[in-house]
Amino acid sequence: MFITFEGPEGAGKSTVLLSIADRLRASGRDVVTTREPGAGELGKSIRQILLHGDDLDPKSELLLFLADRANHVSNIVRPALARGAIVLCDRYADSTLVYQAYARGLDEAFARAGNAFATGGLVPDLTLLVDLDPRIGLTRLQSKDRLDAQSIDFHERVRDGFLREAASDAKRWRVVDGSQTADLVLEACWQFIEPLVR
Repeated sequence: MFITFEGPEGAGKSTVLLSIADRLRASGRDVVTTREPGAGELGKSIRQILLHGDDLDPKSELLLFLADRANHVSNIVRPALARGAIVLCDRYADSTLVYQAYARGLDEAFARAGNAFATGGLVPDLTLLVDLDPRIGLTRLQSKDRLDAQSIDFHERVRDGFLREAASDAKRWRVVDGSQTADLVLEACWQFIEPLVR
């Protein structure tokens, strides 16, 4: 089972992912939590460049995300799925499509093709979008990385992109209101996950 968590900055997806993992482990399930960018040794190096380095040309940024994803899927996600683990991933291919195509304006078809190549066609069983107005989400951040520091217009395009993607594939996506309390967000996400892991 492969479940991804997406959303604008500050929406709470990382927090809810960890709580879901604890709940699944308490029931005896083998759970792997991971993230993009930044999983594994190569991923850590790429994350540092992407989020904390100097400004990047948008095309370079896209290609670095794809390199991170290819390594992540090959070395972490697929092996975990092969042994029967539940993989919970904080951001995945949808983030690249939304941030680099919708928000940065890069070629959408290229971003989709690059994602397909990097993942070998691996699509999540479920994607949870924790949705939140970016004007609220950005105020929740205690520190900001290179992407967090983009303009509010950029972050509004990110949110719009996520909502458009969710609307285009209602079978895979579920949208949760991130403006609720953390406990309510967790329970809303759990309602979508529980039937898949019984």
